Amino acid sequence: QVQLVESGGGLVQNGGSLRLSCAASGRTFSSYAMGWFRQAPGKEREFVARISSGDTTYYADSVKGRFTISRDNANNTAYLQMNSLKPEDTAVYYCATSRWGWGTRRTGDYAYWGQGTQVTVSS
Repeated sequence: QVQLVESGGGLVQNGGSLRLSCAASGRTFSSYAMGWFRQAPGKEREFVARISSGDTTYYADSVKGRFTISRDNANNTAYLQMNSLKPEDTAVYYCATSRWGWGTRRTGDYAYWGQGTQVTVSS
């Protein structure tokens, strides 16, 4: 059974930083792309960042230059380092593992999801 568990969310001031973690189990972690998505109240879930099995990364324009996705295959963990946070980054953040070694922006291409972690940025 595949499980993804996010942690690291919380309340931070405008301009602050947070590091989210996603611990994975039940699958060969290194073989699959990982993605981070977020969902704000009343909005659809949106793509944030992804990292392929070969460590190629891709970001949404709204977070490019501020967020960094990475992975530690030895510890089956993916990370999202978030710097220069803004109030509009407030959302529940979800990690997901792709159906393949490459990732996409589409939620339907991700097979398993974590339960989410709340990130709140105060103005």
